[in-house]
Amino acid sequence: MSSLPSEVDVAIIGAGAAGLGAAHALQNSGLSTIVLEARDRVGGRAYTIMAAPDITFDLGCGWLHSADRNSFVGIAERLGFEIDKTRPPWREQSFDNGFPLDERANFIAALDAFHDRAEHAAKSGRDSAASTYLEPGNRWNPMIDAISTYVNGCELAQVSILDMDAYQDTEINWRVRRGYGALMTAYGASCSLALNTEVTLIDHSGTRVRLETSRGTLTANKVIVTVPTNLIANESICFHPALPAKVDAARGLPLGLADKVMLALDEPEALPKDGSLRGATMRTAMGSFHLRPFGQPCIEGFFGGKYAQALEDAGDGAMLAQAIDEITALLGSDFRRKLKPLSQSRWAHDPFARGSYSHALPGHAGDRAVLAAPVDGRLFFAGEATSPNFFSTAHGARDSGERAAGEVVASLTAG
Repeated sequence: MSSLPSEVDVAIIGAGAAGLGAAHALQNSGLSTIVLEARDRVGGRAYTIMAAPDITFDLGCGWLHSADRNSFVGIAERLGFEIDKTRPPWREQSFDNGFPLDERANFIAALDAFHDRAEHAAKSGRDSAASTYLEPGNRWNPMIDAISTYVNGCELAQVSILDMDAYQDTEINWRVRRGYGALMTAYGASCSLALNTEVTLIDHSGTRVRLETSRGTLTANKVIVTVPTNLIANESICFHPALPAKVDAARGLPLGLADKVMLALDEPEALPKDGSLRGATMRTAMGSFHLRPFGQPCIEGFFGGKYAQALEDAGDGAMLAQAIDEITALLGSDFRRKLKPLSQSRWAHDPFARGSYSHALPGHAGDRAVLAAPVDGRLFFAGEATSPNFFSTAHGARDSGERAAGEVVASLTAG
């Protein structure tokens, strides 16, 4: 869009899954809409690149979690995107490498027992840190904490058990062959978009809501806010009059950090397609590696929590170097010559994300409902952090955008 309209019926802030979901839901409403996006692309934390001519890389979300209930499955099918239903490798490992089968079985048993204890405790309705339910002295505790850094983006001491219990997972996980981010781009193609448009102020003191952006000012009758919680918490977007309850709720739902790296692999036939490899088994600071995803000649690495933050802070390329070090330590020094660094995410350093996906701090599971609640029938809130059961997922975000759009329409009927 070459220039901003001076006024619209509904302004949607953010062109991630939530913003696009809201825009699609309003397309036949008769309301004029615009999606304001600070980046030069749509998708938010869904972003696909070609890391090499034959290697697709999702720097952000990559899995259709709970695929049997995931609204993006139907969208992918309608838009002609192939869905890969290969079983994910998370609970398996393709090589012994110091982690033999009986040890892996012991770890899985300890992990499942931890989840059972936490789930039982959540039934009381009293919140506490998930780390409370680690078995004292269990040798697998560091590795269980490492799993949390991938799932929650943080260690268990920062995770609410009530929030963890609220998350719904059907354990059916598929992938988009061309990339989740590519799907999001196609999904946004029919929406009215203004890219490179950073919103800095939402002034709801007057009859109409006034938005100050990097490309000028516009007004709207209704506004749907879909930005990540960290941007609300640090007041990168300011509200006038202030909304302290929203800021506090966002601070109770910080974005954890989960990063990815992509390495090209020479002689890929030496490794199994869609295999798995763990960087360590007795510490939390460890990577996890997906071998030859989609059969591609590559290895995709995952780092989370404080470990990912330290590697991001060490500078561009530090995470890639660490991934190569961990893989060669496991598979032998000969693999170093077979690995070539291609790309990595650095979501904590992305100014329009400041992290990967939300988790509720202990005592703050109720903040999701607080963040989602409309304000004065004019300001509406969406995004993965507002989803009661599918937070931290793209489909949870998309569905929340659709919910917020429904609230907009309902507010007009009520008025």
